Amino acid sequence: MDSLQRIQNFELVKLLADARRLMILRLLMAGPWTLSQLGLALNEHPAQVRHHLKLLEDAGFVELVTTRVVRGFVEKYYRARAQAFLIQELVLPAQVDREATIAMGSHDLALELLFQQLQDKKIGMSFFSLPVGSLDGLVALRQGIAHLAGSHLWDPASGEYNLPHVRYLFPDRAMVLITLSHRQQGLIVASGNPYRIAGLPDLIRSDVSFINRIHGSGTRVWLDRELARLDLPVSQIRGYAQEVRTHSEVAQAVASGTADAGLGLQAVAYQRSLDFIPIFKERYDLVIPRDLLEKPGVQQVIERLNSPDYRRQVGKMPGYDISHMGNVLDV
Repeated sequence: MDSLQRIQNFELVKLLADARRLMILRLLMAGPWTLSQLGLALNEHPAQVRHHLKLLEDAGFVELVTTRVVRGFVEKYYRARAQAFLIQELVLPAQVDREATIAMGSHDLALELLFQQLQDKKIGMSFFSLPVGSLDGLVALRQGIAHLAGSHLWDPASGEYNLPHVRYLFPDRAMVLITLSHRQQGLIVASGNPYRIAGLPDLIRSDVSFINRIHGSGTRVWLDRELARLDLPVSQIRGYAQEVRTHSEVAQAVASGTADAGLGLQAVAYQRSLDFIPIFKERYDLVIPRDLLEKPGVQQVIERLNSPDYRRQVGKMPGYDISHMGNVLDV
């Protein structure tokens, strides 16, 4: 079994758009299953499961690994052909006459604002900011899918943000880190904090439900390490497996009552009139390959970042510290 398989064919991406096929693949990534076992797990008739399994097998996602005779019947065991799959399709508008600058990485309100303002300027270029998590943003940058990545990955060994991860992923390429801001993160809870949540230890209470961030996001990386340091078992956190992609989605889940708490930015809590319990501050950087610094779109990003008007707007966002905005670190 491969450790990682990259999906670069759009037809294969479409194949996994079916929730049942995606669930079958995820189950088979955890270990071998039979057709009847999959049918029970999915509450689907074996004939329907067989249809989806055959499509996944023909596409090269799964394989037959063994057969066993159980009570006189031959049971076939299938498993995924990789431990993880990376989907590498980026769909952009059909504007082939416009140069596109793409940022991928951690979700951030200030970065959203920057790219929206550049898009609104109508300068003959397109700008896209796609929230995929800090780690996946750096991977996308490494693979040439993006031009810059937003990251806030903490390295406990060095006490440094982003730098060790960039050095590890780009040992053969000169890189630049430009600080966007320092941000305040904490627990987002309902207005009035009805459950009297005070900190991370309250997440293991049976009466508190949680909404989590996706694997690879800087927030999730920090949370998992901090829970381990505090000896707080994730198995006791109700809703720990429920994941969303952005800070805004965390706030939405709390505002709608889907969850009682989630870890996120002070600014998104303020947007939704929710309460906020501060826990830590972090540095958020834009990671850019040095050889892309002269790209016109990247130059537009840096110019806007350093504009007094943009700085004033970000400085008004709750929990944002712009005192180091624009600082450059060469790697």
